[in-house]
Amino acid sequence: MRKVLKTSLIGTIVLAAATPVLAAPNVCIDTRQIASQKVEGGGSAILFTMRDGTQYRNKLQGRCPDLDFNGYVWTVRNPDNTVCDRASTLRVLQSGQICQIGNFEKVSPAPPRPRG
Repeated sequence: MRKVLKTSLIGTIVLAAATPVLAAPNVCIDTRQIASQKVEGGGSAILFTMRDGTQYRNKLQGRCPDLDFNGYVWTVRNPDNTVCDRASTLRVLQSGQICQIGNFEKVSPAPPRPRG
């Protein structure tokens, strides 16, 4: 019985090691399609609203408090003007602080306000 259990356990470990882990694809946004942005959490995240109404929240890799008071410019290193998960930085205009982009999370747009 021990031999069967040991063989079964080894087979399970080998099978688990051979099974690829599927990683979530990188999310990228086109900086030319950003309609507005809002700094959240004292510089820990940015909410981007795209021209089509889609919203993405990016939780920065570290807090970037100067974003609350100053504008920023992207550091974009590709010809299609996209910024992707954990692959881009932005620089705060007045202070020069460098902020590292984290992962983008798609957020449902806020429901429209009733007109009255």
